[in-house]
Amino acid sequence: MENNVTFGANTAIHGTEGMVNASTGITTSYDNGGLSAEMKTFYDKTLIELAKPNLVHTQFAQKRPIPPHGGKTIEFRRMKPLAKNLNTITEGITPAGTKMTVVPLTATLNQYGDYIEQTDLIETTAIDNTVLEATKLLADQAGRTIDTIVRDVLQTGTNVNYCPKKTPNGYVTTTSRSQLDCGSKLRVVDVFKAAAQLKAVNAPTIDGKYVAIIHPHVAFDLMQESGDAWVDIKKYAEPDKILNGELGTLGGVRFVESSEAKIYYGRDLSKSSRSLDVDYYTVSAESENVEATGVQTSYAIRTLNSFSSDILGRNILYFSTILDTTIPVKVVGINVDEKMLFIDKDIEVSSDNGDTLYPGEGGNMGLAAYSTIFLGADAYGVIDINGSGTIEHIVKQRGYGNDPLNQRSSIGWKAFMCAAILADDYILRVESGSSFSNDITEAN
Repeated sequence: MENNVTFGANTAIHGTEGMVNASTGITTSYDNGGLSAEMKTFYDKTLIELAKPNLVHTQFAQKRPIPPHGGKTIEFRRMKPLAKNLNTITEGITPAGTKMTVVPLTATLNQYGDYIEQTDLIETTAIDNTVLEATKLLADQAGRTIDTIVRDVLQTGTNVNYCPKKTPNGYVTTTSRSQLDCGSKLRVVDVFKAAAQLKAVNAPTIDGKYVAIIHPHVAFDLMQESGDAWVDIKKYAEPDKILNGELGTLGGVRFVESSEAKIYYGRDLSKSSRSLDVDYYTVSAESENVEATGVQTSYAIRTLNSFSSDILGRNILYFSTILDTTIPVKVVGINVDEKMLFIDKDIEVSSDNGDTLYPGEGGNMGLAAYSTIFLGADAYGVIDINGSGTIEHIVKQRGYGNDPLNQRSSIGWKAFMCAAILADDYILRVESGSSFSNDITEAN
């Protein structure tokens, strides 16, 4: 039976600023102490200012305001570089000239937000200003949320380098994330190579240098290796121009540190174990049922450990003892009762004794892999966090909603955000391991 609620013509609805008459639209302030306009402005500014330290990934973007009544699609624009003109000019004759080409790119605007409820007892007995304390927590959450949305768009760039792996016999080239381990650290040569690649595509600099967003773990490795080549921000000639989160420069690149720089790390393969032990591998499993795919496959792995159905669709690494290497595969079917995994390709192992399966979203053997993003100017665009209507701090006094005894109030935030890559060539993702890769237990 459906429960339908009908509002009468004179129903009063709880709004942000007070009780709204559904018929006339007239708002009456709450009689139990609604926020004054000055206090609302104060809290709005406080939320934005407290969120800004977390907005590392937004600070190098083209910024666009939310167009009023413009729908959910935001249009970013970039100018296409002009081609060389090698034609000579004839004396006295005006050449045809060249037109600028504007490249429009669009992104869909989405809304995000969260809130904290508190009781009248907390408001009455708390020593601290609970609204302000909640605002600090929410601002931190809002900043990290918005920053992550932008970061994840940057991760979709198509240009990527993988740091070589250090071995007893020297450095070995890596060609995929699944090969990275603690020996695949970001080095000085990788920084110079990244800068050279951006220069080669004529990526414009940001105030004279390229910018890299780096995780503290990777920054530690790089600074240890770079020695005197690293220029600390304390040595800057213009300290007033230091970027938010900036550490220093190396090879014409300014490094900005963020704990939200992307870490790739797969969750455990079972509830009781990070990895799965292989019982056997077979290329003929016609009698096995393939759950949830409806397609029979001939590549199957039987495990000694139990696993749950959420392994379906995941990338995993098959470590072959006899080959002494890991092979990335995807799980395309499962039979949980029989402990069977069906994979997307033949891994061609001649023996399965001692073989192991690891999560495949991170580095080698399931270790954490890190992403350092190198950027030129105008590489991507975002919504301007300081723009009107972009982010809002919302305080509802006791008595709002279904609260007949005025027992609950709430503090929340709401924001619009979207991001778009404008010039893919101006973004380079350099993936590496770290001396901390063994210590990481989750992705971010």
